[in-house]
Amino acid sequence: MNKLVKSGLFGLVAAAGLAFASPALAQYQLTILHTNDFHARFEPISRFNGPCSVEDNEEGKCFGGSARLASAIEEARGRSNNTILLDGGDQFQGTLFYTYYKGAFTAEMMNRLGYDGMTVGNHEFDDGPEVLRGFMDTINFPILMSNADVSAEPLLAGVLRKSTIIERGGQKIGLIGLTPQDTDELASPGKNITFSDPTDAVQAEVDRLTAEGVNIIIVMSHSGYDVDLGIAANTTGVDVIVSGHSNAYLSNVAENADGPYPTMVGSTAVVSAFAYGKFLGELNVSFDDAGNITEAVGEPLIMDASVAENAGVKARVTEMAVPLEEIRQRVVALASAEIEGDRSVCRVQECEMGNLVADAMLDRVKGQGITIAIQNGGGLRASIDAGEVTMGEVFAVLPFQNTLSTFYVSGATIIAALENGVSQVEEVKGRFPQVAGLQFDWDPTVAPNEGRIVAVRVQKDGAWVPIDPDAEYGVVSNNYVRGGGDGYSMFEDAKNVYDFGPDLAEVVAEYLAKADGYTPYLDGRISQ
Repeated sequence: MNKLVKSGLFGLVAAAGLAFASPALAQYQLTILHTNDFHARFEPISRFNGPCSVEDNEEGKCFGGSARLASAIEEARGRSNNTILLDGGDQFQGTLFYTYYKGAFTAEMMNRLGYDGMTVGNHEFDDGPEVLRGFMDTINFPILMSNADVSAEPLLAGVLRKSTIIERGGQKIGLIGLTPQDTDELASPGKNITFSDPTDAVQAEVDRLTAEGVNIIIVMSHSGYDVDLGIAANTTGVDVIVSGHSNAYLSNVAENADGPYPTMVGSTAVVSAFAYGKFLGELNVSFDDAGNITEAVGEPLIMDASVAENAGVKARVTEMAVPLEEIRQRVVALASAEIEGDRSVCRVQECEMGNLVADAMLDRVKGQGITIAIQNGGGLRASIDAGEVTMGEVFAVLPFQNTLSTFYVSGATIIAALENGVSQVEEVKGRFPQVAGLQFDWDPTVAPNEGRIVAVRVQKDGAWVPIDPDAEYGVVSNNYVRGGGDGYSMFEDAKNVYDFGPDLAEVVAEYLAKADGYTPYLDGRISQ
């Protein structure tokens, strides 16, 4: 049977989410272990994906961490003759470990856990090609990116490959990497790299690998679950897609799953294991001797207290955390209740963390004539528990070392910015605007960028009045948004720009400290 044309029976079974076996053909069995969107969570995390104390970890209340992953990976390898360990991107950024060590400790841990391949996520470009190249020089496995032209970037040209071939159990396996097509808006890759359509890029590499005699092909994609379903549907020859970027949780048993594990699109199995090392994906795949999938079954494994922590890895993480302790254990404030900062909320509607951060930004610069604050929801990375708030928790929320940026634009530009902000809500993208000094109403039934913003109001003489498209307004945001990140290109030509204010995390910590017990709230500043 042609590898690129699956039987009608297989398609029907796959569509039903069931495994299909063909005992008449020789079987090659492969266990694909995978992670995605780890975001420097080397230590155990809380149920809110933020820091988890040593005491809570000892009481069994924590999840993840490199030490648990190391144990789970070792156990999984013991269950299979052939295993590979892959990552769907965004190992960088998210905790003080990255802030302090950049990619160095990430490389050490990934080497220690024995990864076989990784794709470039958008956050691997947060500090430009320089840090990515340093990481590449340190890892002992391939990192790949097929949908970009790096030939004009001296640090990556001839080094960052689109695909590669590894061997396991005498079988050639082709690996292809993908990064978001809008990485130039999401991170800081520089002007020398251009990004392209992922589907075309994957098909080109599949064709090349197939011509070299490779009939098992795995794509490590940091394009998001929905995009990956499209790639699976519109390419031929891809067996498995290890998905990242959208933090999709695929499961056959969990009620809150984003889809089945694996999600079968024709003959392609798509898998994802949420984020932050909370799960280890384990997909067991059988192939016939023509490279066709005959069975694909598995389930993400929860990294809870039932998974023992590898003592050596735990000791190394503890050692590397010593320089960070003084910074993150400093108590900066008290919170009367949990401050909600989950991505599923802050990327689609007004959220408590968005109000806190936008309020803090505006408070810091209100004496400069600035009246509006806009913070991208994707810049908010965690919630904060009730009680004492440490600097480490604030850094977990705001890990990117963004600085305050002030500038002046017209009311029409602000409306355009808000229109951009609500343009990708269905995909839960990070551009959703959290605001202060501003109210807006939007209509999700209107097509993106076709007038979803229904009304915008600003404060004048103590009252809320419609924004004047022709008037000029002072705005505070972070330097990433002001520079055009997350699609806010309309801010690139702003007037009286100053991008070098204080670190946003420090601004929020100081604002919390002034509150003498902060109470999170919603006030209807964003409505549908």
